[in-house]
Amino acid sequence: MDRIPDASKLDWLTLLSEQHGVVSLRQLRAHGHSSDDVSANVDAGRWQRVLPRVYAAFTGEPSRSALLSAALLYGGSHAVLSHHTAAEEWQLLPIADRPVEITVPYSSSAVSQPPLVVVHRSRALRHTTLETTPPRTRGPDTILDLAVSQQTARDATMLVVDLVSRSSIPLQAVQDCFLLRPPYRHRAAVRRGLELIGTGLMSALEVEYLERVEEQHGLPRGDRQTPLVVDGKTLWEDVTYDNHGAPVTIRLDGRATHAIGKVAFRDRRRDNAAELAGRARLVYGWRDVHASPCAVAAEVRMILLREGWDPTGSREPTCHRCRPGRS
Repeated sequence: MDRIPDASKLDWLTLLSEQHGVVSLRQLRAHGHSSDDVSANVDAGRWQRVLPRVYAAFTGEPSRSALLSAALLYGGSHAVLSHHTAAEEWQLLPIADRPVEITVPYSSSAVSQPPLVVVHRSRALRHTTLETTPPRTRGPDTILDLAVSQQTARDATMLVVDLVSRSSIPLQAVQDCFLLRPPYRHRAAVRRGLELIGTGLMSALEVEYLERVEEQHGLPRGDRQTPLVVDGKTLWEDVTYDNHGAPVTIRLDGRATHAIGKVAFRDRRRDNAAELAGRARLVYGWRDVHASPCAVAAEVRMILLREGWDPTGSREPTCHRCRPGRS
């Protein structure tokens, strides 16, 4: 039987509830449990060790909430959720079966505990933490932390574009964070990602189209996120070329949501509106743009010329696969 002082039993139950059944060794001792008592409960199968000096006062698989509490207890009083885990809490990324990521001060003795916990260190925790429950890095800092952790600079750019463009975190807030806490890694790539969002790009697919189709093939740079009113609602076209003398719309279909009934209906109404307005339109997905940018560029060029674009003075293609003179 657990030896819990009567006067602290209510506090003990509250503690278990708030921490989803997970407690640290220090908390156990504060509530009257000796090391022998802890060992006896673990050996009897009533409790289980989750991490060093952290125990679950229950049997069975710990829930996600219990694992988050365990990671923070292991990290210490200043530990916060960060990186992928903070992004999941901010609903920037879907919850995935991966280690809990926390950030601790440099003075902390906590180290990563595979496969449950990844530990990062920071000297700026007091500036980057939001006192939520559980505590986590602020939204803008979470995005920058994730960008810095990417393997390549291009991955960092794409991540910034994707996360900032589809979240409720204002671009200005991330830009301010970038200026106040310039990342030590992928700095230029992160800056480029923020600049691309500022020009209207809303996804990694749109970045691919800009760089691999327009820029590398000497096509004009279209306008991004052009408003279009359909059935009294304002929708947004990914790329349009009206300012270059050609009523052409490019739609970049990289989202699974296009298969949802309401979205599919909206897209059909948008197609009908474009047809009635006499607009040419082309639709491309990730595979088209990423794997066959030359073919996409050739089709776009053909439609632009047909619709009135004057290529005089346009840039020379830089694509090594299809530029003039390539054997």
